[in-house]
Amino acid sequence: DFFRTLESRQNQGLVSPPSPSRGGVRQAFRRNRLYGSWAVVAMIVLNLAAFAVEGASSTDPVRLHHLGAIDLVSVIRLHEYWRLVTALFLHAGGAHLFFNLFALYVLGPGLERAIGGAKFLFCYLVSGLGSSVGVVLLMLTVPRIVHPAQLVGASGCIMGIVGAWAGFLVRHRHLPDASARLQNLLTIIVIQVLFDKLTPEVSMSAHLCGLVTGFFLGLVVTTAND
Repeated sequence: DFFRTLESRQNQGLVSPPSPSRGGVRQAFRRNRLYGSWAVVAMIVLNLAAFAVEGASSTDPVRLHHLGAIDLVSVIRLHEYWRLVTALFLHAGGAHLFFNLFALYVLGPGLERAIGGAKFLFCYLVSGLGSSVGVVLLMLTVPRIVHPAQLVGASGCIMGIVGAWAGFLVRHRHLPDASARLQNLLTIIVIQVLFDKLTPEVSMSAHLCGLVTGFFLGLVVTTAND
């Protein structure tokens, strides 16, 4: 799994080796994918909490708008810029939430261990904000291509993590298997683009804006020990 910790980084001094543990339970806990990934856990909890607030009305556009979904009129004309952030934690239904959180669970821990929790959180949130701002600007400037619509979901953040992984591996391309890992990331991106094209209700522009933002963040972010 190329999203796991870059195992050989320890030999190159990029990541501190884990401290020894005692006891079967403690060792099993350390083998948990989320062990040491406090930022990933925090984002999962926040998304679950927001979904609990949505309640049974998670697919109701009126309810989502009230809670902070993005729409062009509210952001541009009413200057409700806070929606650019709140929309990142709202989801239209349980399936929407599940797929985003599963992607975060798979993609997030390895990157967090590589760059550290604070930097991971920065990449996650800034990528999401870049996704929100980018798609609003596209809806405003090219409405025939990017149709104005209500937007919610953490997908822009998740694609930002994909982009940050790619940028990180480009910068640290001397790492073992970096080229293979980049090819795997490219496969994920191609699959996501194809899925977006076949699913009209999904915002490809939001995903691409998050991806590009994350990539540039990944180019400049340093490792956990720097």
